[in-house]
Amino acid sequence: MTATGHLTLGRAEVPIDRPLAITFAEGRVDGEFRQVFGAMAATPLRVRGTPLSITPRYGGYSDFESNDERRGELDLTFRISGPGVPRGCSIGSDAAPVHLVLKETDPSRVVSPDPLIVAFGVADNRFAAPGTSGCGRLGPVLDKVLRLPAPAGVNGIDLDARVALRSYGAVG
Repeated sequence: MTATGHLTLGRAEVPIDRPLAITFAEGRVDGEFRQVFGAMAATPLRVRGTPLSITPRYGGYSDFESNDERRGELDLTFRISGPGVPRGCSIGSDAAPVHLVLKETDPSRVVSPDPLIVAFGVADNRFAAPGTSGCGRLGPVLDKVLRLPAPAGVNGIDLDARVALRSYGAVG
């Protein structure tokens, strides 16, 4: 799956103009639905009006099984980089990632039948964004500049996603 769009965390406005890429597998094993997360790749994304960049990182949980309430769930952390920002500085942490519950905003449509590629829109504007962590003495300054922590309703992510689907034969 790849996705582009827009991210807002507190005052940080971040165009997602370079695709986030997520690899995962899902299907039925012994009649039960299962998912396996593979990897997530993202490049640093510039925070508008600042010298800072934010890099989305997998936060340890994903569930892409859709239902009437959601298109999927995903935990992320956001590494902060820029002048004087220490390594390990982030919004969200491994112990407390940002939890997204993605709702469909644009219904699925087939982009290509072979290989099968499906496009759709998803968004979440109901998540809270914590203050920074791992930023040392710069943490309170970053929190003030970015207006963090930020309550639900202030933050948002809006994505245009494409999923390439491939079937696997039975293993065994």
